[in-house]
Amino acid sequence: MSVVILIAGSVMILIAVVLLASMFIAANRVKLTEKTDGKPEWMHAMPPKETVEATMKDGEGVTLYDYDEGEKLAAPFAEQIEDVLRAKVESDPYLKSFDIDFGTAEDGGLDIWVNGEKYNGVNQLPDENLKQAFLQAVKDWNSRK
Repeated sequence: MSVVILIAGSVMILIAVVLLASMFIAANRVKLTEKTDGKPEWMHAMPPKETVEATMKDGEGVTLYDYDEGEKLAAPFAEQIEDVLRAKVESDPYLKSFDIDFGTAEDGGLDIWVNGEKYNGVNQLPDENLKQAFLQAVKDWNSRK
């Protein structure tokens, strides 16, 4: 009986080693720094400098986007655009009065929150200067790809 247990245990250990080895081999085939057809373009480069500055300031190191507690969450590229826009807002005395947050809408689109009010698109934003800053942030983000 003990021989059967010993053989069964050895077979289980061998199976576990083979599975672990195959997992490590498969993991080494994925190269996140190389461009492939399987990843969106925005994943191939460093995040925008505004994102890096915000995450470093928060002590998070370099992350894909800056996320702060209590903030709504949007797609990673939208969060990066939010980081670019927030940097513009912080550097402009007029725009500094606007608290900006992006979130994912129920339909999967983008909700833009300004001072706690939800807007479903850039054309609905309450201020022309804010609209222009938003459009410029998108343009800046697109030019970095």
